Amino acid sequence: MKPASFDYLRPATVADALAALAAGGDDARVIAGGQSLMPMLNMRLVQPRLLIDLGRLEELRTLRVEDGWLSVGAAVTQAEVLARRTLAQEVPLLAAALPWVGHFQTRNRGTLCGSVAHADPSAETPLCLVATGGEVVLRNLRRRRTVAAADFFLGPLTTVKAADEIVECIRFPLARPGSGHAFREQSMRHGDFAIAACAATVDGERASLAVGGVADRPTTRSWPLVAGGLPPDLDDALNAFAWDLGGDDDQHATARYRRDLVRRIGRTVLEEALSCRR
Repeated sequence: MKPASFDYLRPATVADALAALAAGGDDARVIAGGQSLMPMLNMRLVQPRLLIDLGRLEELRTLRVEDGWLSVGAAVTQAEVLARRTLAQEVPLLAAALPWVGHFQTRNRGTLCGSVAHADPSAETPLCLVATGGEVVLRNLRRRRTVAAADFFLGPLTTVKAADEIVECIRFPLARPGSGHAFREQSMRHGDFAIAACAATVDGERASLAVGGVADRPTTRSWPLVAGGLPPDLDDALNAFAWDLGGDDDQHATARYRRDLVRRIGRTVLEEALSCRR
């Protein structure tokens, strides 16, 4: 199947893109890498009258450290971030997760901001953004606002982003000395959507676990360390967390299997994060 007909605009500036988005209203959509939107267009799940391409706007091709954050602009691809030589020191959790995102070919087109805007519950980038305590910077013609990642996602493919806003950039806090991070997921094949994904962070005196692919959005839980180690009742805590996440049966896995993955992979990544504290 092919998309329904639409007008295509490649604006010269972000201001032009925002003006077109405001004028287009609900009939306009933005595209950067297109790895999420193009399949939806082809299946006619969305049928915009206007498609606004942000992918070549130099204003949005920013990838830099500023004020303790790694800022990733809307037009920066997953491959560009993964190729950053200092990424493992700056945001080690993201460096661990990005190789699980799609495949080499799709990472050359897909963007991190596009994945966050799409808000698939199984996606790795939203999970890492929530797990690290990141932020989403939204912009329209009138203002720019910053939303904590934990407050940005409302449910499957649903966020607090207004129709006239774009995700201008996302920001990950730089890893602090003494912190540890680990990521693993289970999928049908490498590069497929995660059946369950677990991102662990150990920072200060707490250990945190963020889970994607089970609930309707990335969800976190944290526990205090005990004598510098994981709590002795961790298995019970992970079991309670797995049940709280809910989960559904689908063609890929049962809810029971997903809960078991949270218990097993969750413990594994928490142990890895604790052991690799820097």
